[in-house]
Amino acid sequence: MANIITERKFHYELSPTKKKERLDQFLTNSLENATRSRVKKLIEAGLVFVNGKMSKPSYTVLPSDVIDVTIPTSPHPDFAEPEDIPLDIVYEDDYLLIVNKPAGIVVHPAFANWTGTLVNALLHHSQKLSSVNEAGRPGIVHRIDKETSGLLVIAKDDWTHAQLAAQFAKHSLEREYWAVVWGRLKENEGDITFNITRSKSDRKKFVHSTTDGKTAFTHYEVLEEFEFTSLIKLRLKTGRTHQIRVHLAAIGHPIFGDPTYNGRVIHYGSNLPKITSRVENLLEIMQRQALHAKTLGFIHPHTKEFVRFDSTLPSDFTNLLEKLK
Repeated sequence: MANIITERKFHYELSPTKKKERLDQFLTNSLENATRSRVKKLIEAGLVFVNGKMSKPSYTVLPSDVIDVTIPTSPHPDFAEPEDIPLDIVYEDDYLLIVNKPAGIVVHPAFANWTGTLVNALLHHSQKLSSVNEAGRPGIVHRIDKETSGLLVIAKDDWTHAQLAAQFAKHSLEREYWAVVWGRLKENEGDITFNITRSKSDRKKFVHSTTDGKTAFTHYEVLEEFEFTSLIKLRLKTGRTHQIRVHLAAIGHPIFGDPTYNGRVIHYGSNLPKITSRVENLLEIMQRQALHAKTLGFIHPHTKEFVRFDSTLPSDFTNLLEKLK
């Protein structure tokens, strides 16, 4: 199907108490799924007006400014097209498939990521995918973050999709993640139970809370300790956006390399040149959050048997562990 060129418009009227901020940073924080580079291109293309005039990315937004943004949405996500992108398929039958997603791949088309997504790859691989989601997300039962690697289950028909979704809703699946985190945890095993809600200052981030937001439960277990980091495995009892990343940051052990939740800041030995140099080298190896969805288990909707799938750690993760050891 041919791409259809459409556009979306956004209008912002800043409050009289708005703090000063660069225009590109304000829009990156305000537009969902936006990146600073994409926002810069929009501004430079003359698609952003401040008080009725075109501006520069470096413009400092002021209290009471009026900002209008036009975003071309072509290719439109409703018309995701097949792309010949390699898939690491762990398992496949007539009803579902298990994919080991690499870091850096977005699950489905969205702002600034209309192509090159897992959905584009799935459409090339199979003409049989569930259609119960909104357009542009065929087969997608659940998601993991762009820079998180690991296992996803994909449904090939609507009935299978519904049965799998019900297990996610009941939290009856087995989902195990591995992560490298800053520091050594006080207990070798425990639960993190903070609520999670969207940040009021940055809509792309989430924060923990004791009162607001949705309940979230994460169980952790320490697998190995290193000089200033630990390798842990985590099991989800709920599935909130950024849950593991927010929970670990909340207890003072952010995921190593996580740029959003304080994982690229040196938390140990910052006053020691040797440690600082070593950490900088490790961050070069792990240029994302060191988080991998390693194991996925559930009741197969058709066989009614419990199935469990495991995945190998990606090369950046194993290289990081080798250096830490």
